[in-house]
Amino acid sequence: MAANDGEEDATVSLVDVLEEDEELENEASAVLGGSDSEKCSYPEGYVKRQALYACNTCTPKGGEPAGICLACSYKCHEGHDLFELYTKRNFRCDCGNDKFGEMECKLFADKENVNTGNKYSHNFFGLYCTCDRPYPDPEDEVPDEMIQCIVCEDWFHGRHLGCVVPDCVELQEMICQSCMNKTPFLWNYAAHIEGNVEETEGSSEEGSCSGCRLREMKASGRSQTLQGAVFWPSAWRTKLCTCADCKILYADAGVSFLMDEMDTVLAYENKGKSTEQAEQAGGAEGRDPLMSALNNLNRVQQLEIIHEYNDMKTELKDYLQRFAAEGKVVTPEDIRHFFEQQQSRKRRRANAGQYYCS
Repeated sequence: MAANDGEEDATVSLVDVLEEDEELENEASAVLGGSDSEKCSYPEGYVKRQALYACNTCTPKGGEPAGICLACSYKCHEGHDLFELYTKRNFRCDCGNDKFGEMECKLFADKENVNTGNKYSHNFFGLYCTCDRPYPDPEDEVPDEMIQCIVCEDWFHGRHLGCVVPDCVELQEMICQSCMNKTPFLWNYAAHIEGNVEETEGSSEEGSCSGCRLREMKASGRSQTLQGAVFWPSAWRTKLCTCADCKILYADAGVSFLMDEMDTVLAYENKGKSTEQAEQAGGAEGRDPLMSALNNLNRVQQLEIIHEYNDMKTELKDYLQRFAAEGKVVTPEDIRHFFEQQQSRKRRRANAGQYYCS
């Protein structure tokens, strides 16, 4: 949609803008949609995977690390200095337990003193990678993406992984060098699977070690340079041997979750997307009501909405960037406050005779 023929190349329709933002919205829905924003996750026990946060206000560096669920980040720690930890596996919400002193969880106060099954790292104090630095790092001027190890679940700068980062990194799982060295049998898999899953199709076998794929790989003599992180192609977990002896091996190494395809972040994100889509469907017959409304407006009205939307989009991004810079979680109340400010400005423009509706 163009304002006029001469501006056709420079004009972007509202539909184009919305589609441009859709990927970012889907990413947010993927991470948060798989977790409950209203109820503390503690009663669910050690949740298979959930969005987590650490409160620098309540449990600062120097004390004991603690993690809180999505709902508690909203209801119990509103306005606090929070570290967003993305997702972690097999974790039980700590909010209000002994690590928080006198503070009680507002959503579920009846909790054990500590969650002995939780695993913690420097991430819970806002530090990441082998460089032990915060993210974003105000002192780091080198553009670099952070990539999460699927075993220790720490985040690493691509330049600190000791290997070449593939272009399609979002489609692969990464295991850092430290975790590879702690599970040395994975180096055998890396020599056979890395970048070539097809070669091992049908190789995962149940039963005794007489049909053990891992033993066969060790006997083949093929080796892998034991250095740097390893990026694994899609569906590589299905190629792990599942014989009785290998299952014991995985359990002893604390990586039994590798046999579970539903353990992956991708599976969690897909669950979040499905939940979000199901909630949005609500009998709308798959038709976006905003798109339907736009089709009923004339060209001038559409252009006015585009300009209003672009202004609002810029202001919203600036508003949210302040939260990101301070490491704070954006709550529903914050969003409501933003739009209340927008309405107030809109009314002031109308009263000044500068805003017209048709």
